[in-house]
Amino acid sequence: MTTSVDVQNSTALDLGPARALACRECGHRIPLAAEFACAECFGPLEVAYEFGKVTRADIEAGPRSIWRYRALLPVPADVDSYPNTEPGLTRLVKADRLAAALGVKSLWVKDDTGNPTHSFKDRVVAVALAAARRLGFTVLACPSTGNLANAVAAAAARAGWDSVVLIPSSLERAKILTTAVYDGALIAVDGNYDDVNRLATELAAEHEDWAFVNVNVRPYYAEGSKTLGYEVAEQLGWRLPEQIVVPVASGSQLTKVDKAFRELGELGLVEATPYRVFGAQATGCSPVAAAFKAGQDVIRPVKPDTIARSLAIGAPADGPYVLDSVRRTGGAVEDVTDAEVVEGIRLLARTEGIFAETAGGVTVATAKKLIETGQLDPNAETVLLITGDGLKTLDAVQDHIGPRATVPPSAAAVREVLNRG
Repeated sequence: MTTSVDVQNSTALDLGPARALACRECGHRIPLAAEFACAECFGPLEVAYEFGKVTRADIEAGPRSIWRYRALLPVPADVDSYPNTEPGLTRLVKADRLAAALGVKSLWVKDDTGNPTHSFKDRVVAVALAAARRLGFTVLACPSTGNLANAVAAAAARAGWDSVVLIPSSLERAKILTTAVYDGALIAVDGNYDDVNRLATELAAEHEDWAFVNVNVRPYYAEGSKTLGYEVAEQLGWRLPEQIVVPVASGSQLTKVDKAFRELGELGLVEATPYRVFGAQATGCSPVAAAFKAGQDVIRPVKPDTIARSLAIGAPADGPYVLDSVRRTGGAVEDVTDAEVVEGIRLLARTEGIFAETAGGVTVATAKKLIETGQLDPNAETVLLITGDGLKTLDAVQDHIGPRATVPPSAAAVREVLNRG
C-alpha cells in the first residue's frame, strides 16, 4: 500500500540532489513523492540522486550539524533556515581502554548519545521533516520502539507542528515520559512493534496530511542514517574504517552507513578502501542473524523477547539488504543474549565513561563475540556505533548495579568498604 500527497511537479520540487524514487528490487523509477513501495513489484523505494561537485572544504565550512552534508541528502538548500533540532556531528571517541579489554588494536566509538533527544533518530527525523515540508504535510507521525518517538515529538514541537506517536504499551517508562513531555498525541497500543507498525500503515492511508516518517516518507527518512557514515569518515580524517559494527532493528541504519561509505568513495571525498560491515542483534529478536548463519536470503519473522526493545522488530523491512551489505563487504551478523547485553553496557561504561542504552550493549557485546569467534579482525581499525543513551533504559541495569554498601557518616566505615574491594 502506498500513500501520497498532491504536490507540485517533482522536477520543481526542491529536495537538493534528489531526482527520483527508485525501486530497490526492479529499478523502476517514479517522480519524487510520498511513496514507499513500488507499484510494479511492491519492492521498497529509495532516493535516487544526481550529485553535483562536492568538496571536503565545502562540507567542512558547513554547519556543525548534519546539514553540512545537505548536498548529499534529499533536503532543500535552505534546510537549516527552518526551526529544527540540528542533530549530528557527535563525537568519535578513541576507545583505547575498551580496545584493551576486547583485545583490539585500534577502536573508535561513535557516540550518538549527544544528539538532541539522545539517539541517532534525531538525524533521520530531521531529514524526514525537511522532506515532509516540501511534500505538503502538516503533521509529523510515527510508530516507534522508543527513540524515534522521542525524536518525532521533539522535532514536531521545535517546528511548530502537531505530532502523532504510536508506541507499544510495554515500552520502557523512561521512553514514554521523554516522549510525552513534548505534549504531542502519544498513544500506547496493546501489542508489539510490528502490530503498531501495521496500524501506522493503515492510518497513513487515511490521513493524507500526516507524514509517518518511517512509513509514507520512509525513503527520505532512511537517508538520514547516511550522516553517521559521513561523520565517521570525516572525523577519521577523510578515510574509511576497516570494520564497523552496527546495531540492527529494521536494518536501515546498517544499509545506509554502507551506502554513505560507497558514496564518499564514488565522489572522491575519500579513498575507496575496502571495509567490512557487521550487524548486531539481541538473541531474543535476531531474525537477520539467524538468516545469515543459515545462509538464507529470506528473513523469517519472529516474536521479539529481549530487553533490547529499541531493536525489537520481528519483521525487519531492510533485513534482506543487511544480508546483502554484510556479505558483499565480507562482514557478518551475530546475536547476543540479554545477559551479554547488560555486560556490554557495563563494559563500555567502566572503560570509556559512556552509558549506552540496551542497543549499545548489543553492539559492544556483539563486537566481543565477533572477536572471540574470529569473525572480526582484532588488528583492523574498528568503529562501534552507540546509538542511544542509557538513561532511557535504566530498567535493564537496575537489578545489576548499585552502591557497594550503605555506611554511617564515618571515614573508618568508608575505608572498611574500600579495603574489602
